[in-house]
Amino acid sequence: MTEKTLEQRIDRLESLDEIRQMAAKYSLALDMRDLDAMANLFPADVKVGKTQSGRAELKKWLDETMRSQFTGTSHHIGNHIIEFTSPDEAIGVVYSKNEHETPTASGDIEWVIMQMIYWDNYQRIDGRWYFKRRLPCYWYATDLNKPPVGDNKMRWPDRDHYAGAYHELWPSWQKFWASPLADELPVVAPPAPAEQFLLTMRGKTTAPKIKTR
Repeated sequence: MTEKTLEQRIDRLESLDEIRQMAAKYSLALDMRDLDAMANLFPADVKVGKTQSGRAELKKWLDETMRSQFTGTSHHIGNHIIEFTSPDEAIGVVYSKNEHETPTASGDIEWVIMQMIYWDNYQRIDGRWYFKRRLPCYWYATDLNKPPVGDNKMRWPDRDHYAGAYHELWPSWQKFWASPLADELPVVAPPAPAEQFLLTMRGKTTAPKIKTR
């Protein structure tokens, strides 16, 4: 592995901090409904759905979603792993525990809590880091007083329950449950190469199709 220069090492540290700040800014902008601040965390040509692109389209989609589905939200980010695939591109995983004040069809309000992770792609353009893409993978969403025991843990008001693809990026989850260890000591795989912890864990899995509320 080529030894990095001091300038490259400083650039890497500054990039790590900027990307981590970006994830925190995303949560704050979303919760405070600053849709301009949110849209500007993405490139100018950000894809919105299958056919639209651009920050204006993203802002429109965010406005419709936040206005129609939630009266208030709070997003709490946790573990954040970042790996660089080039000096100007990186991938990451961010844990997020979220709370949603959610109106129902009957006019009541439910307090829905959610546990999820984001699989992120980051890109530096003209010296600034952006979200190239965020893939949300959900474990559960449920009323605060109704723990989601069992399958189909995504349980929004007025909707059928469904699974949230929380584990689908990670083949280790299925392998763990399908292959209990024998009595002898297990074989331990060699450590992942530097900057490939996430890619090693993910293997060759493809991105799941994620349902949205």
